[in-house]
Amino acid sequence: MKFLLSFLLVFLCSIGAFAQTAGNDPTTVPAASTSTASTTADDAPEAPPAMPGGAVPIPAARAKALSIPRLDGAPVIDGDLNDAVWQQAMVMKDFFQTQPGYNVAPSRKTEVRVGYDAKFLYFSFHCYDEPDKIRATVAQRDTVFGEDNVRVFLDTFNDQRRAYVLGFNPYGIQQDGVLTNNGGTDYTVDILMESKGKIVSDGWVVEVAIPFKSLRYEAGKGKLWGFHVWRNIDRFNDEIDSWMPISRDISGFLNQEAHLTGLEDLSVERTYELIPTLALAQDGKRASDGRFVNKPITFTPGLTGKVVITPNLTLDLAINPDFADVEADSPVVTTNQRFPIFFPERRPFFLEGKDIFSTPIQAVNTRAIIDPDLAVKLTGKRGRTLFGILLASDNAPGNYSEEERADPVVRQRIQKFLDKNAYIGALRVRRDIGADSSIGLIATTYNFIEKHNHLAGIDGRFRIDPTTYFTFQVLGTNSRRFFYDPNRDVRDYRTGNGLAYQYNLNRSGRFWNFGAYGNGRTRNYRADVGFVRRTNANTNGFFIEYKSDPKPKNKLIGWNLSSNVELGYDFFGRSQYSNLNVEGSINLQKQTFLGAGFNRGYERLVEDEFGPRRSATQSGAFFGPRGERSTSQGEIYFFGGFTPSRKFRINGNYTFGFNQFDFDFGAGERYPRVSPAALADPNAALDPGPGRARNLNLTVEWTPISKFTSSVNYNFSTLRRNDTGQTAFTTNIISYRATYQFTRSLFIRERLDYDTLSRTVRNQSLFGWNPSPGTAFYVGYNDTIGYNSFQDGRFEPGLFRTNRTFFIKMTYLIRRSFGGK
Repeated sequence: MKFLLSFLLVFLCSIGAFAQTAGNDPTTVPAASTSTASTTADDAPEAPPAMPGGAVPIPAARAKALSIPRLDGAPVIDGDLNDAVWQQAMVMKDFFQTQPGYNVAPSRKTEVRVGYDAKFLYFSFHCYDEPDKIRATVAQRDTVFGEDNVRVFLDTFNDQRRAYVLGFNPYGIQQDGVLTNNGGTDYTVDILMESKGKIVSDGWVVEVAIPFKSLRYEAGKGKLWGFHVWRNIDRFNDEIDSWMPISRDISGFLNQEAHLTGLEDLSVERTYELIPTLALAQDGKRASDGRFVNKPITFTPGLTGKVVITPNLTLDLAINPDFADVEADSPVVTTNQRFPIFFPERRPFFLEGKDIFSTPIQAVNTRAIIDPDLAVKLTGKRGRTLFGILLASDNAPGNYSEEERADPVVRQRIQKFLDKNAYIGALRVRRDIGADSSIGLIATTYNFIEKHNHLAGIDGRFRIDPTTYFTFQVLGTNSRRFFYDPNRDVRDYRTGNGLAYQYNLNRSGRFWNFGAYGNGRTRNYRADVGFVRRTNANTNGFFIEYKSDPKPKNKLIGWNLSSNVELGYDFFGRSQYSNLNVEGSINLQKQTFLGAGFNRGYERLVEDEFGPRRSATQSGAFFGPRGERSTSQGEIYFFGGFTPSRKFRINGNYTFGFNQFDFDFGAGERYPRVSPAALADPNAALDPGPGRARNLNLTVEWTPISKFTSSVNYNFSTLRRNDTGQTAFTTNIISYRATYQFTRSLFIRERLDYDTLSRTVRNQSLFGWNPSPGTAFYVGYNDTIGYNSFQDGRFEPGLFRTNRTFFIKMTYLIRRSFGGK
């Protein structure tokens, strides 16, 4: 804990010193003239033009910074556009269709109005359409981008690297997230705002009020915000209409944004948020003697807090937080897997500012912080410098079950770890360079008994020309922990230093995309705060892709063809794999896409990645005289999707692979090992071998009415060995999910997952009320039932319950502001 406090103190002092010495703000421009009259976007003052190099000329009015009118009053957010104050707002219309068409006329008209006052930024949208053809549901928050919607992208620091994504469907239901220029969009972020929408006789309308205190920004006289406004018409092949034209001869689209100015005299408030939580739960489990034992009811109070120190600096704190998810991760196929499977973060505390800690190599994966009793986070941006710090104390490494504590032998082994915490820290700083380049550093630390890990490194992104960018990252690690030595088949407690690297050179144009990439991690590389899939491995590759010019009115809208070559090898120079991929796809009407491809390559396994390396004094991990296995291999795959109406959506893919390795791990009691060595002796060393693999994934979505959505997902996977002709495993996972949305905030959900490998059915029933981010009430019941399956190594006939959980979770957002003007 002393280390964490020192770490925090040094960082806070550094930030304070930086704030004292910060120079000119690059987002400041000479003051633009403003007009109080009702205006269209054509009346805007001059601003720096968009990045050159695109084939599409930007209309003169849209290459200017748009001065947002300050409204005399606040519009009522009720889905009606009859408030007189909207006549004072700036009007944007005459959109461009940018998908599937290329800056052509949109299929339907859209009109957007924008204004602000001291506390709110206001948008209204009038989307013209035939009411009976609009695709919209009374959806849960963050699930509206698969239907008709409008989106606003707000680059509040005008750095062309990060933007809020605020979306709304025809009922005003929200989807929000954060877009980064190199990391996709994170929709787990929740922003408190107000919106209402209605379907009307000539289309649909939405009104939005966004509190400035919900955003992180820089504003004031002469400040610029970047922005885009989109409309998405689902039935027209997922048409995107943008107010700004988007050139396909320029890589990225934040660097093609319009600009807002005039956001002056805002109410600069310090805001704090408190979210007390209470979780009540009772777990039950089937005991080894067949009895079902219910544990006592647990009460878990917690508190999460946030202080918005300034509009660009936020402090988050969690004390004994409730990090329980109301829904478990979706089941995945884990059979015959050599490496860890990544699961994304879902817990609210870690989602705020998550993109700040995101780098090409996953140095920070907050799911490594399993059960914290205390966590604190400071994030912000000052001028061109983005920064974040995360500190946590984690209970999980020293938290053992009652059975482990009661066993004298086990307790003696775990005694020194019992009820001890791990202390975790992460620091991130990134400095913007020029219009679309940056350089950054990241550092993490993980400290527990006999497990210490420290990581530090640099990364960068550089724009070479409008279509080309280069990214890199280099990390070094120092660890004091147990390392496995395959030469002696022992785990040594020692110090180990490691290295990881990544690079990517990418050129993206209207027709051609191509690039080169690579990454690698040495044997002793560890990132205990991050995610590491494989060590002692290098990958280098090259890809090329051709895309046709889409023709949105034709039956064949467009097509593309791509190829990728990849080579893998370890740091001893031994080859691990090679692969050639060729893939083609076509896009048709009704959001139909079809594609196929093949992989042709080679894979090599060496025994010291699985266990001991053979020598004169010890046996190797592999059976027989050879310490490695290798084979040529290939795959043929098909994929496609179809949306025949607003009620149905179908997607799927099928893969057939030959000479795919069975690693000889077995798949439980139903599928014991079937290698030649294991059939002769079940305790024999591993004997990996190639076989034929088939995989199928199919998803069907059905939305019969606007308040009810459902989906069925089927996942099939099997592998049959060549040498013995026996099946190594077959698994079928069937998942059904249905939600009935009584209102925007009140819903009931049912999810069923059936796994034929374990022969278990997992049921999850959930009733929820979630009127706004931070305020929610959930009642849930989870049940796992086995049928003619194995429990603790014993075969159990018939139906029996293995696990059961009942829970109630309550959270309430208390939000107050102080110090405003």
